[in-house]
Amino acid sequence: MVAAQEREGEYKVMARYIDAVCRLCRRGGEKLFLKGTRCNTPKCAISKRAFAPGQHGQARQKLSNYGLQLKEKQKAKWMYGVLERQFRRYFETASKTKGVTGKVLLQLLERRLDNVVFRMGVGISRAQSRQVVRHNFVYVNSKRVNIPSYSVKQGDIIQIKAKEKAQKKINDNLELSSERSVPSWLEFNRQELKAKVVRLPEKEDIQQPIQEQLIVELYSK
Repeated sequence: MVAAQEREGEYKVMARYIDAVCRLCRRGGEKLFLKGTRCNTPKCAISKRAFAPGQHGQARQKLSNYGLQLKEKQKAKWMYGVLERQFRRYFETASKTKGVTGKVLLQLLERRLDNVVFRMGVGISRAQSRQVVRHNFVYVNSKRVNIPSYSVKQGDIIQIKAKEKAQKKINDNLELSSERSVPSWLEFNRQELKAKVVRLPEKEDIQQPIQEQLIVELYSK
């Protein structure tokens, strides 16, 4: 019985979305840049089929207020690669924290370590950046951290230390993501692959627009 519970706990920890991520962009009706540079090419699913997947995907549907709120929450979840239970925990933490709940929620999501690696350009997508963290290439304040959801704070120094083979891949990613600017809340040294959190992120730092107030309204019902 105990062993079964332990296995169940392991599954919960490792849970992640494993279906085709391009379907999520089509479901959300906009590019979420879940596949990195591919999203800027004609191969992008939105470019080829700008409608929701499924039999009734091309039918026009007018969303209710609830539908708009749910869509915005789903979009934020998909962007940052978190599942429902974890996203709800982020909201509960934000609602108990001093400040505007929606703003705090976005800050918590942006401060995830895998997102920081993505913002540095080390990974061309958040999914790939999560792998960089999982493979023990990331150090926070000189200590190895392999937890993608680890929350960085102001003053933290994040550095990438990879073996030669992985280093080449990281250098390629930096070139591919060179047109994507590093947000001003991070001070990035490309030569040393080191970033410093100079301040907490603001909504303006998020390149993909999220209407956080709709998410707050959804969870406040």
